[in-house]
Amino acid sequence: MYKKVFKRLIDLILSGLALLILLLPMLIIAILVKCDSKGPVLFWQKRVGIHKQTFMMPKFRSMYTETPANMPTHMLSDPDQWITKCGRILRKTSLDELPQIWSIFTGKMSIIGPRPALWNQEDLIAERDKYNANSVRPGLTGWAQINGRDELEIPIKAKLDGEYVEKMSFLFDCKCFFGTIVSVLKHDGVVEGGTGQMEKENTEE
Repeated sequence: MYKKVFKRLIDLILSGLALLILLLPMLIIAILVKCDSKGPVLFWQKRVGIHKQTFMMPKFRSMYTETPANMPTHMLSDPDQWITKCGRILRKTSLDELPQIWSIFTGKMSIIGPRPALWNQEDLIAERDKYNANSVRPGLTGWAQINGRDELEIPIKAKLDGEYVEKMSFLFDCKCFFGTIVSVLKHDGVVEGGTGQMEKENTEE
């Protein structure tokens, strides 16, 4: 019952309230993004949703408009050179993700779930298929995000996404939600260009 009814109801109510409460802060961020560099305030990217249906996901633009399109940050040779001054702060604090509240409100995403893969991240999509992790709405945050985030290798990230699908419940979602707040405050797992960084560090040691 929770997975089919209450989870979506909670998403709808909380995202609606969040849009109202965060309207002014988001407007301020939009002005800062616009003043910091040329280009649109929002960056729309094609992502993979429930049952591998694609949708356009918004973020506050944190990179210059000249940045190569449809490429994961970790695949850029020098990610830092493409990130704006304002964008560094937004990405470090995860404030660039706030526009995705609209995607939650419209039903494309959930508050908690696997982070939506880029449409061309075939390796991640294939790994998630092994764990049935493509069968749920992607989330603003999730189990993998509080267990390594950018530092995780793709197979490990997909496995954690699968664990989330198996354990999905109101209490587990609460654990992910409050775990995310702690991770954001501590900036855990945020590594620009860093997918697999944890594995690299372990290898170097």
